Amino acid sequence: MIFDLWKQIKAKQFAPLYLLYGPESFLINETKHLLINNVLNDEEADFNLSSYDLEETPIDAALEDAETFPFMGERRLIFLHNPYFLTSEKTKEKTEHNLAKLEAYLKEPAPYSIVVFAATYEKLDERKKMTKELKRKAALLEAKKLNEGELRAWIKERASINGVQIDEKAVDLMLTLTGTNLFMLTSEVDKLALYSGVGNKIDEQTVEKLVSRSLEQNIFSLVDKIVHRKIDDALRIYYDLLKQNEEPIKILAVITGQFRLIYQVKELARRGYGQQQIAGYLKVHPFRIKLAAGQAQLFGDEELSMIIKLLADADYQMKTGGMNKVMLIEMFLFRLHDHALQK
Repeated sequence: MIFDLWKQIKAKQFAPLYLLYGPESFLINETKHLLINNVLNDEEADFNLSSYDLEETPIDAALEDAETFPFMGERRLIFLHNPYFLTSEKTKEKTEHNLAKLEAYLKEPAPYSIVVFAATYEKLDERKKMTKELKRKAALLEAKKLNEGELRAWIKERASINGVQIDEKAVDLMLTLTGTNLFMLTSEVDKLALYSGVGNKIDEQTVEKLVSRSLEQNIFSLVDKIVHRKIDDALRIYYDLLKQNEEPIKILAVITGQFRLIYQVKELARRGYGQQQIAGYLKVHPFRIKLAAGQAQLFGDEELSMIIKLLADADYQMKTGGMNKVMLIEMFLFRLHDHALQK
């Protein structure tokens, strides 16, 4: 649905009203930029582009703008941010709106204006008459967090827009290294496409070579080495992180968070929860749950408990100054190595 709407905008098939809603602000911002670039040229934007914050400005003022003929162009483009009256939020100390005027405008929108409601809320109040009417009249974009399948489709579509293809293994590695942040994924795909050149294919080796790794992704690699008992490789990654001036206490926190997630996923799966249920319960993206579930299979309960206790001890020592911070993580890795040899 996202790409269908974007294709219509690129084809200059504009709706008089748009409602962009949901918590994934990246999708809303991309849609806004797409509208600006396709509705107005640079000269027209100076006169015919307006933006209002409806927490500060009455809807009347924005609608008067929408009903004003465009100057030096065919259309006006008007963004209305924070339409809190579409939600169940309390309106105390916020601007009062003449919603009767908005209701009248929705019945007969100005043919020369495009009015875009940008509502970066988790959800709208579907019981409200205005919400129902706007959803019925406007072109809709639900900017929700994408699931794994949608993220894969996003990566492939973004590659296609750049004139390249990307193979499945490259997509897998992209998601592992970059995570589920759409801004990061888009930026990395654009970079890979530029490197590969139009008409070519992005493969796994190219992703491995060029994709930037955040602290979390580097530590995910470190944890992955720990999981597979490759302690020498884990130490190399750890020393590389130190060379990048990453703080040991931050590294330890992310390692602890990942092992806690592995433990939680293992325990909830034992209770009969599916991965989607676990993701909802823990409020973690399903792709991270899928990766943690795979890692959880490589640990027994006793070993996981031992690792979490070692991490808790290291955290206590690090915060109380009981030992050199760099050495504490080294000691944790050495103890895991010794434990693996004893198995």
